[in-house]
Amino acid sequence: VQLVESGGGLVQAGGSLRLSCAASGRAASSAVTGWFRQAQGKEREFVARITWSGDTTVYADSVKGRFTISRDNAKNTVYLQMNSLKAEDTAVYYCAARQTMVIVPTDDYDYWGQGTQVTVSS
Repeated sequence: VQLVESGGGLVQAGGSLRLSCAASGRAASSAVTGWFRQAQGKEREFVARITWSGDTTVYADSVKGRFTISRDNAKNTVYLQMNSLKAEDTAVYYCAARQTMVIVPTDDYDYWGQGTQVTVSS
């Protein structure tokens, strides 16, 4: 098992959740780790990504200013702090890791977690 997400759940609109992505094996040394989400009946979409060094982060416009991606390499874990949650943030959130840097936006990642459900009630 390379990536395991946790921290999902049910929260009221305006609330917060912190997702964790624990990496093992080669996924733990990946160049980039990202978060994606897929709402029921919709296509998977990019949320945020971070480089292994943590010096570069990228966010989708829909979450910018509300979500923060970070990592603790000593724990091989990437986090997604989600604040000011909205009903439209409801989705299954997936962690993904990529061995090479992202040059253009892509969902071509080498490792994927099983996903964790986030439900925001309005």
